[in-house]
Amino acid sequence: MAATARVDGQEKVIATAQHIVKSLATSKNAAEDMIRILSGFDNRLSIMNEDLFPPAPDVFPSASAGGGGDAEPSDVEARLDAAEKVILRWDPSSCDSLLWEALPEEIPEFFAAVDEVVSFTADPQPSPSSSPSAAAGDLRYRAESALQIAMFRLEEEFRYLMIQNTVPLNADGLYGSIRRLSLSFASDSGENIEDLEGSVEEEQQQPQQQEGSPEDRSGSSLSEDRSVDLIRPEAIASLKEIADRMIWAEYWRELHQVYCTVRRDILDECLIILGVDRMSIEEVQRMEWRMLNDKMKKWIQTVKIVARVLLMEERRLCDQIFAACEELREECFAETAKGCVMQLLNFGDAITICQRSSEKLFRILDMYEALADVMPDLQALFSGDSRDLICGEAEGILRRLGDAVRGTLSEFENAVQGESSRKPMQAGEIHPLTRYVMNYVRLLVDYSDTLDLLLEDGGMGGAADQDPSESDDSRCLGSMTPLGRRLLLLISYLESNLEEKSKLYEDAAMQYIFLMNNILYIVQKVKDSELGRLLGDHWIRKRRGQIRQYDTSYLRTSWTKVLSYLKDDGFGSGSGSGSSNSVSRMALKERFKSFNLAFEEIYRVQTAWKVPDPQLREELRISIAEKVIPAYRSFMGRFGGQLEGGRAAKYIKYTPEDLENYLLDLFEGLPGPANHPRRKP
Repeated sequence: MAATARVDGQEKVIATAQHIVKSLATSKNAAEDMIRILSGFDNRLSIMNEDLFPPAPDVFPSASAGGGGDAEPSDVEARLDAAEKVILRWDPSSCDSLLWEALPEEIPEFFAAVDEVVSFTADPQPSPSSSPSAAAGDLRYRAESALQIAMFRLEEEFRYLMIQNTVPLNADGLYGSIRRLSLSFASDSGENIEDLEGSVEEEQQQPQQQEGSPEDRSGSSLSEDRSVDLIRPEAIASLKEIADRMIWAEYWRELHQVYCTVRRDILDECLIILGVDRMSIEEVQRMEWRMLNDKMKKWIQTVKIVARVLLMEERRLCDQIFAACEELREECFAETAKGCVMQLLNFGDAITICQRSSEKLFRILDMYEALADVMPDLQALFSGDSRDLICGEAEGILRRLGDAVRGTLSEFENAVQGESSRKPMQAGEIHPLTRYVMNYVRLLVDYSDTLDLLLEDGGMGGAADQDPSESDDSRCLGSMTPLGRRLLLLISYLESNLEEKSKLYEDAAMQYIFLMNNILYIVQKVKDSELGRLLGDHWIRKRRGQIRQYDTSYLRTSWTKVLSYLKDDGFGSGSGSGSSNSVSRMALKERFKSFNLAFEEIYRVQTAWKVPDPQLREELRISIAEKVIPAYRSFMGRFGGQLEGGRAAKYIKYTPEDLENYLLDLFEGLPGPANHPRRKP
């Protein structure tokens, strides 16, 4: 039992020594020197040489049959001869074949030969019993020559494997990948701002219409998460084996060049697939808006795909292939990714200096949000000087996009204030400016968080430099967000402009109809959206009160004259002398005749006017009926009997019920009075 314990102890000592030698030795000669030193302390350790360096009869003949000790000169030369023979067989200058297209067993044979010459060049000093110095120099020269050939071959094989195993990517697959990250491309690029006079509801349906587009279908190379295989997984191990040997041989510059050249071209191709072309600032500035809008939408999508899919996978690829050298990992990734990112940033920079116009604002906001969204990803992907360069440039573009947003918004406010079309709307309908501005404003609310951030510094700019406290709504300002305050000003500019446009109508009654239509449209757009939360209930109540005031003014302006013919101006009950009765009847005839003419004129004119909102239209009719019908019924009841029975119908043309029916035709925008079925012949 004691003997068994001694054997176990010896094995543990030998195992520990073997571990030390394997960990610290950089070549076979160094390992043999360490074994010799350790054997001086305990001769049991001399047996480690066989365990560490077993015979390799197939390619590299062993130095001796006995085990320990230094390799003989013939052994070193023989091993180099064998390695050189394998390497020269694959010399690219005389062999057009590719190693990875040869028999599978030839790859490990070539790797073993490369390992031999790399090991020799890394530790060329012979042992005391080795060949003379002249012979050693010759061997070194041969080893270095073979190494150059081997590295050239590995470089070619590396390039071949990179290109041959690149996974073809397509736009549909890349869009699908980013969608599985729960990024809403639809909200970024779905709004239709070509016709802001159209309804906001139609514009907000645009994203849903795109859900069935090809962008929703993912490519076959995509997994269920965000990962995209840039290189086929089965090729990664081979690429890493080549990279490990080139790094060991200190050929990392050649490795860096071939990797970056291949991968840069692939990333450039991905940008083309995604619709992002390399363009100069001048080309961007000259581009027609519809085409530029399409480019901006694709840029927004591509920024997220590049940062969160392509570069994330490129980073992973570098980490796998260049695991042996951290510095090379960082340099290869930075050099490969830099061109792709800078191309995207250059387009963003071109947009910031383009001529500003209102239709560009939403796309610029989308670009700002997309770039701000991926800034943390860029910070995490890059390191050192490359991070300072790329992220610094991205932050500069982000600031300039923010400036472009503020400047474009200010110019839009100026445009609303200065819009000076002099042609009044037919029928007093909603002005195109009102529709445009309110749909524009409702779209701005979708960017509340971003605009609050950009406007928070109080930089109002342009028309907004006016003191908001001068307006009647100043008491609401304190509780409003920065965007809320800005929109309050913008809508106040619209209201002032509408007030001026109402004066283009010669008919004062039509001025009030025009103002009611437009202010109600504004109120409805505010009330039925997030604008109501931003502007507050007080703002809405105040505008409703304004509409009621316009209603009262309309009634006074339009119907006062009609009602004046229904007043009792001393006609009495009909008793008295014949002469006075005759005068009264003549006056009554004139009154009824004048009433009929005045009512028919209002009917002729105001049936062509348009009140689009059915509730406002009904409320106006009720207001008119409440004033006109009771007055007419009372006047006719009191004095209608004084007219001669046979000729009374000539002057009393309408019953109260007739008038009620005719009032239903008002504000319908009818084309002409003779075409309506309820009209009397």
